[in-house]
Amino acid sequence: MSDAAQPNQDTLHGFLAHLRNERRYSPLTAENYARDIRRLFELADPTPLGELESHHIRRFIAQLHGQGLGGKSLARMLSAWRSFYAYLMRDHQCKNNPCAGLRAPKSARNLPQALSPDEAVRMVELPTADGLLAVRDKAMFELFYSSGLRLAELVGLDAAALDFNDAAVRVTGKGSKTRIVPLGSYAIAALQAWLAVRGHAAKPNEDALFVNRNGQRISPRAVQLRMKEWGIKQGITSNVHPHLLRHSFATHVLQSSGDLRAVQEMLGHASISTTQVYTHLDFQYLSKIYDAAHPRAKKKT
Repeated sequence: MSDAAQPNQDTLHGFLAHLRNERRYSPLTAENYARDIRRLFELADPTPLGELESHHIRRFIAQLHGQGLGGKSLARMLSAWRSFYAYLMRDHQCKNNPCAGLRAPKSARNLPQALSPDEAVRMVELPTADGLLAVRDKAMFELFYSSGLRLAELVGLDAAALDFNDAAVRVTGKGSKTRIVPLGSYAIAALQAWLAVRGHAAKPNEDALFVNRNGQRISPRAVQLRMKEWGIKQGITSNVHPHLLRHSFATHVLQSSGDLRAVQEMLGHASISTTQVYTHLDFQYLSKIYDAAHPRAKKKT
C-alpha cells in the first residue's frame, strides 16, 4: 500500500459526507461516486492526487477504454472525478482540476429495453396465494410499472407517501427533489392488499413501505433478486430488472399519449433530452409494426 492510501481514504470519506449532507445525494448515488473514485486511486497509485495532470487522466481513460469500458461509463467516471477534484480544490487546497475540459470517447447509444405490454402485464400479475412476500412483490412490481419509479425511489418510500384519495404517491428522487406521481387502479389495489398484511411483516415503528423478511426496509439488491426470480417463474425471456419496468412504463405511456412532457414529469427527468430517448424507442416499435403490417413496407423477394 502506498503512503497516499490512508490520506486518500480520509479525503474520500469527507467527500461522501459532502455529497450526502450538502448536495443531498442518496446513499446509492454516493456509493456509485465512491466506486469510481476508488478506481482513480488505483490508477494513480503511487502518485499523489495533487500531482496528477490532464495527461495522466487521459492515459487512465485510454487504459479503461482499452479494457472494454464504454463511453457512457467513462463519462460517468470522469464526472465523478471532476466533482471530487472540485471538492479538493474547495476544501483541501488542491491547485487544479486535471479532469476539467476532458471528454470521454463516444460510444454507440443503446436504446433502453422495454417489455411488450403483454409481457409487462404477465410480470405484474403474480400469484399472491404464494404468501406474504408474493403480496409484497406484486405491490412493488405494480408500483414500478404504474408510476415509473427508480429502484432507489421505491425502496426509499415510506407508507405515508401514499395518497389513495388522490391516487398518487410522493416520491423523493435524485438531488432530494420530490414529485407527485399518479397511481393506477391496479397498483392501488395491490398496495392496499399489501398494507392489509404489512403489519405482520414490519417491525414496530418501521416507516418503510416495503420491508424484508426481518421487518426492516428492503434493500435494492433484494428487489433486484426477487424480480429476477419472478421473471423466470412468469416465463419472461428478457433479463428482468427494476429499470426494465421503468423503461416499459415510459415507453407504453408515450406510445399511448405521445405526451413527452408528461412522461418527463412522471419519470423525474431534469432535462427533456433525457426523456427523448423514448421517442427513438417508440419509433423503433412503430417501425416494426409498419414493417409487419404495411403491404409495401418490405422489398420483394
